[in-house]
Amino acid sequence: MIRRIHLGLPFWGFDGWQGSVYTRDSRAADFLRQYGRVFNAVEGNTTFYAEPSVATVARWRAESTPDFRFCFKLPRAITHDARLRDVRDATRAFLDRIAPLADRMGPVMIQLPPDFGSSELARLEGFLEELPEGFRYAVELRDPMLAQDGLPRRIADDLLAEAGVGRVIMDTRPLRDGPGDHPDVLAARHKKPDLPVREEAGSEDPIARIVFHPDARVNARWLDRWARLLAGWVDAGLHPYVFVHSPSNRESPAFARDLLGRIASRTDVGQMPEWPGEAGETASGQLALL
Repeated sequence: MIRRIHLGLPFWGFDGWQGSVYTRDSRAADFLRQYGRVFNAVEGNTTFYAEPSVATVARWRAESTPDFRFCFKLPRAITHDARLRDVRDATRAFLDRIAPLADRMGPVMIQLPPDFGSSELARLEGFLEELPEGFRYAVELRDPMLAQDGLPRRIADDLLAEAGVGRVIMDTRPLRDGPGDHPDVLAARHKKPDLPVREEAGSEDPIARIVFHPDARVNARWLDRWARLLAGWVDAGLHPYVFVHSPSNRESPAFARDLLGRIASRTDVGQMPEWPGEAGETASGQLALL
């Protein structure tokens, strides 16, 4: 099993993983349980688009294990539509909704729009000051001026440090390192931010979101680079969260397994369990008959 690091994908609900991560006969109702047998964390993009119901949160708890970690995003209605204006009640309502999962939560991610810049940092500061205790938080700043070297970035860093909040690292360099003629790659390059990457943890539980190219040959040097970095963080006593993306995300589980293997060659983080689909199981956990 995976140890000392939390590794996962953007979500668990993807039928393109049937026959690999998931059994061939799996249904959507089986996905989270089977995903949790392989990975020990998930980014949880679902909450960015819609707030889960009470029943859904209860089901997520029932279908996950105590060592599994969710890193949900705040809803876009708070971060993008309202841009953190007058959202205290909405934020508390969301956190109250996911509170039954509090002991299975990694940092809650606060992803801000690409044009949320230095002129709005005071609003971010006020927002962070009002966040309830009981959760860890991490902010993803996508404005280029807040990512590159300079005074705005230093101000943002100081603000986050003062609030005791981490900073999400978004790395799209692998995506942009290979051929870009495939429609999935072109779409991902248009959608994902192209920002300078600071390979610094910044907190005790850093979050790295890495978008790989679908061609595994392109990714080799980036997998090695991140493996060295993450192994160093683990050996320093940090507890990183790493989420592996690709344009269609069909390839993401394989890239995550490759990354873990490279980290494991440098420090003891365990091994990824066998995938239910590759083990020839059925959704009931029995071996399928040939």
